[in-house]
Amino acid sequence: ERVGGRTQSKYKPGHLPCNTILRSHFTDHKGCNRSKFADIWLPDGTVKSLSIEGVARLQGFPDWYEFPRETATAGSIIGYSVPPSFASQLFMSAQSILKAAIV
Repeated sequence: ERVGGRTQSKYKPGHLPCNTILRSHFTDHKGCNRSKFADIWLPDGTVKSLSIEGVARLQGFPDWYEFPRETATAGSIIGYSVPPSFASQLFMSAQSILKAAIV
């Protein structure tokens, strides 16, 4: 999601919800890798570029999960995924509702 457009700052203040991680953040319209797909501004003003591992951690992937080396492929996996912790909570909720309905 583009923040600020062409005339305003390209950052989102920390008090606003963060953007959703999308597959399109990792590739351009021609299918080429984007080397800078996510920057984070730290409170001291330092700007850090996130690695695939950093974005995966934000999305909830465990540290042991191995991604392909290609940024576009790894980004597709991350961008099309449902955060594992969310999927787990959703499944547990659905399971408890179904168990209650059976009893």
